[in-house]
Amino acid sequence: MKSDSHMLLAETAPEAGSVMTKETPQRRARRRIYLSPPHVGDAERRFVAEAFEGNWIAPVGPNLDAFESEMCAASGSKAAVCLSSGTAALHLAVRLSGVRPGDEVFCSTFTFAASAGPILYEGARPVFIDSEHLTWNMDPGLLAEALARKAGQGRLPRAIIVTDIYGQCARWDEILGTAAGYGVPVIEDAAEAVGASYRGKWAGLFGHIGVYSFNGNKIMTTSGGGMLLSSDRALVERAKKLSTQARDPAPHYEHSELGFNYRMSNVLAGIGRAQLEALPRRINRRREIFEHYRKALGDLKGVGFMPMMPEGRSNYWLTCMTIDPSRSSVRPAHVLAALAADDIEARPLWKPLHKQPLYADAECFGGGVSEELFARGVCLPSGTAMTEEDIGRVVAAARSAFHEWQV
Repeated sequence: MKSDSHMLLAETAPEAGSVMTKETPQRRARRRIYLSPPHVGDAERRFVAEAFEGNWIAPVGPNLDAFESEMCAASGSKAAVCLSSGTAALHLAVRLSGVRPGDEVFCSTFTFAASAGPILYEGARPVFIDSEHLTWNMDPGLLAEALARKAGQGRLPRAIIVTDIYGQCARWDEILGTAAGYGVPVIEDAAEAVGASYRGKWAGLFGHIGVYSFNGNKIMTTSGGGMLLSSDRALVERAKKLSTQARDPAPHYEHSELGFNYRMSNVLAGIGRAQLEALPRRINRRREIFEHYRKALGDLKGVGFMPMMPEGRSNYWLTCMTIDPSRSSVRPAHVLAALAADDIEARPLWKPLHKQPLYADAECFGGGVSEELFARGVCLPSGTAMTEEDIGRVVAAARSAFHEWQV
């Protein structure tokens, strides 16, 4: 089965300027609906064509410079560097935070594996922190408990990685206040949350380093790519150097430290520029899709949706539905099977990292909330190019599971 992250396509779209597919009603009824596929149009084609016309087919060029500047202007960040992936950005963030072999790094457990992978890259050990029910993000109370315990042991973590999950920001006031009290730097993994905000401030700007992902399934994409942001311009320049094999200034190739091949292509940065222009429309469309599902499925017994806190504005990357097993005999597996039968891609919520085989021996503070969410949740198709007919098809398939399995 193909995954949405393996596709780069233009879909039938509700906004002007998008590339339209030509389908008959009969063909459209059989068309696969993906979870969160890329949504591209004429603007992306123009920027890519300009890169080819100027022969900037390399990890350097005007699109890269412009994309970084335009993202800073949109977000309010002082500096940014385009990278080959969100994982590459996280790796550089971990390294720039001074993480060394043997160190401990706190990390959200309810997230994708890439949030913790860079900890291992640097030979450090992840310590996982559970989520809270209010936002599904890292629980500030558990973070405070974990820091107090580690301080008592004389083993404070080198850094804290907090993920903004499914497009919603964490409760940053409490998290940053607690971390500052112990002098521990915070990395904001905003891979899923570009364009989201908390108290009017963009996701990605809360930690001393922020990270975005532009993977093919994100709300804005460069096919593959990411970005590192910070208010510290010198730190971003350091990241840029490390991302280009850490080459020293010299007329020849001179290297005094280990670097990485992590820079984004100028061609892909052109896609990113067009995607950034469309981001406000894409966020509004994802919110519309979320509200449509909530109205169309919210009457079903035991069904709930990811809570949205009033202090923030989610980008609604994915609509996440939960089913309370104490109120319904329907299980997420039943809904997933009903959707799959109609050629609709959907997925469970993230499996907590402390339950992954790779991290079986890792320490975790809490764990019950993220385990409960994993057991109860389904991510519904949320692509911005979905038509009303597509949404109706998802709703009908989901409701059919309740008709069949509810007792």
